Amino acid sequence: MPACPAFHSHCIIEDIMIFTLTTRRAIRAAAVLLPLVLAGCASLSQDGGYSPVQSLVKERSGQDIQWVKSEDDAAGVADTIAPLLAKPLSVDDAVKIALLNNKGLQASYSGLGIAEADLVQAGRVANPSLSFGRLRRGDDIEIDRSLMLPVMSLLTMPFASKIERRRFEQAQLRAAGDALAVADETRHAYFSALAAQETVKYMEQVKVAAEAGAELARKMAAAGNWSKLEQAREQSFHADATVQLARAAQAQVAEREKLTRLLGLWSKQAAFQLPERLPDLPKAPQEIGDIEMQAMQNRLDIMMAKRELSGLAGSLGLTKATRFVNILDVGLMHNNYNQGPSRENGYSIQLEIPLFDWGGARVAKAEALYMEAVNRSAQLAVNARSEVRQAYAAYRSSYEIARHYRDEIVPLKKRISDEQMLRYNGMLIGVFTLLADAREQARSVNGAIEALRDFWIADSALKMAQTGRSSTAADSKPGASIVAAAD
Repeated sequence: MPACPAFHSHCIIEDIMIFTLTTRRAIRAAAVLLPLVLAGCASLSQDGGYSPVQSLVKERSGQDIQWVKSEDDAAGVADTIAPLLAKPLSVDDAVKIALLNNKGLQASYSGLGIAEADLVQAGRVANPSLSFGRLRRGDDIEIDRSLMLPVMSLLTMPFASKIERRRFEQAQLRAAGDALAVADETRHAYFSALAAQETVKYMEQVKVAAEAGAELARKMAAAGNWSKLEQAREQSFHADATVQLARAAQAQVAEREKLTRLLGLWSKQAAFQLPERLPDLPKAPQEIGDIEMQAMQNRLDIMMAKRELSGLAGSLGLTKATRFVNILDVGLMHNNYNQGPSRENGYSIQLEIPLFDWGGARVAKAEALYMEAVNRSAQLAVNARSEVRQAYAAYRSSYEIARHYRDEIVPLKKRISDEQMLRYNGMLIGVFTLLADAREQARSVNGAIEALRDFWIADSALKMAQTGRSSTAADSKPGASIVAAAD
């Protein structure tokens, strides 16, 4: 090779061409190995792994979901929910709108793309490194060229791909769990908003009765037929009824806005309509066989814990396998000088020497992470069994309470009111006694509304407990603000 008088660009190009020719054997060897390696390489799917998520949600909720990725998808969602918002919403319509239009749920779907990208990256060969050097000593020019292949990453690729595959499956289960959680929260908010709407209507009736009683008491006191004490009592009840109506109206706004947020609505869409009353109580509560076994088989958090354990077990095995050697690069080298036709060819191996770090800390960390996941999964199974038992007990007790209100308390209060009306028509009792009975009947109706609302919330919580952890605390009383407002 003739000496280059200076370090010009055409010299570099010539050196690279020589290097390419001399590494032809390496390229041929790589051409034989690459098909074997690339056969197991992962590639990005068409839907980002979304189809299994759709199947899981459809199987457990009966509703379809959609990942909105483009303006056309958004327009399709808008066309789907528009007819549903044009009529009074049913609970199924509310859940359907939330699953399609909730922006937080759409954001969680992006985690699928991240997990799939990690999976694909783990199944691809790391790029080789090219080293090129040119050294000049007087008139002598030395050129060094080397091509390094990451052998260790090739050896560990199957293990890394399996680990990322399990993580991707976990991301799919997590996305399905988020969708089911949104459906559960939507059902809860729907029944709470509907009960709050009914509560306001009955509190308005109570206020009207209290206002009539206060006005009548004022006129009778002015005529000298009523004591100041009795007049003050009626005025006090009217003042309390006014405050209770304001609290009920405030609770109605809060519950309705909570439902609006879950539905992903804004502006004019927020003016949706709800039915006049809650759905009727079923004729009989549902009977469930081995509810704990069903929960262990169907709950997504249990399935995620199993995937996590399997993935950590594989990670622990990989850590132990690469405890002493986790860097191994093999490459081809080529040196030549401008003096003489001789060239030097060879290979190089870059190997980490376990002199100071024997990998004990990494193995100990992997073992600790695995045992942490084992105990966390065991506690999760204990909690799941307890949650599903508690959810079913709450479902049965709320059904009995709602049925008692429907069959006993409300009919009894109405019977008392009818009897008092007969006595009032016969001038056996006064108008204030009749008004007091009307207020008592309104309170019993409010209690029946709360009991029916609690049953439907318990029904939703039971469904969620069989498929995943409910977003609502199991020991919290639902609709506490409405109960306080109607008390």
